[in-house]
Amino acid sequence: MSILLNEAMRLERERHLGAGPWERSEERQGYANGYKKKSLQSRFGKLDLSIPQTRDTDFYPNSLERGLRSEKALKLALAEMYVQGVSTRKVARVTEELCGFEISSTQVSRAAHELDVHLQQWRERPLGSYPYVVLDARYEKVRHGGSVIDCAVLVAMGVNKSGHRELLGCSVSLSEQEVHWRDFLLSLKDRGLHGIKLFVSDAHEGLKAARKSVFPSVPWQRCQFHLQQNAQSYVPKQAMKAQVADDIRSVFDAKTPDEAKRHIELLCQKYEQSAPKLATWAETALPEGLAVLALPTGHRRRLRTTNALERVNKEIKRR
Repeated sequence: MSILLNEAMRLERERHLGAGPWERSEERQGYANGYKKKSLQSRFGKLDLSIPQTRDTDFYPNSLERGLRSEKALKLALAEMYVQGVSTRKVARVTEELCGFEISSTQVSRAAHELDVHLQQWRERPLGSYPYVVLDARYEKVRHGGSVIDCAVLVAMGVNKSGHRELLGCSVSLSEQEVHWRDFLLSLKDRGLHGIKLFVSDAHEGLKAARKSVFPSVPWQRCQFHLQQNAQSYVPKQAMKAQVADDIRSVFDAKTPDEAKRHIELLCQKYEQSAPKLATWAETALPEGLAVLALPTGHRRRLRTTNALERVNKEIKRR
């Protein structure tokens, strides 16, 4: 937001003066005179702005006032540019409405490059100790090799020692194969990620193999929500599904590992004849969703599933 507003104000000053920096022109109406720092509060948080100044002429950027009144529109413009990957010409038409004057596609590209620099700094920033790390992936359409294909966006969210959640990084890959997850996890490790006490994720084979390769000694919590969904595919009759879900829920609601183990044994015995595939699957799969029972009671509820990260992914998609 700050970058876009600063760039818009700089371009507006150029148009007001009739010439760019160090440009000789008969149409020049004055001279640039540096910038004045200003901080503003917005829905995006604190904005650090550089207000362009002029010499021998009165100037105050209209784009600042228009931009602050149009935060939502600016946000949508950025979303179009960076999430949907639309052309810079289309974004130029949007920003023209926001800033009050024409902006060329080249100027939009320059602003985009500045944002890319900041994004790269965020993606490469040093990490620290995060006791809990949640891993998930979503798919986006990406232009690749002249065509549009579905690519996996690998995402990691960490929970620090004070309990605050933070996105640690993301990586766009052709798929969720082991090699892509392994490269992503290695990049997090190289940036200093350590102190992990628990990983939370679904049971994708590529992710499981990569996690064991890069962080072999860290316990793993399989998402209980996905386990409930997976179980339904082993239920032979529609009429049985609600009861099976209740029985699995009793396993996950157990207070101790021994109690959970007893519920699993009872579940397997109950469905050994009526749903043998379910009983066989439950014996090995359900214990993978019980790692949270080794954590403090207050930490368990929000680490039983990947829902926190999936909500972030859904919000990104909505915007």
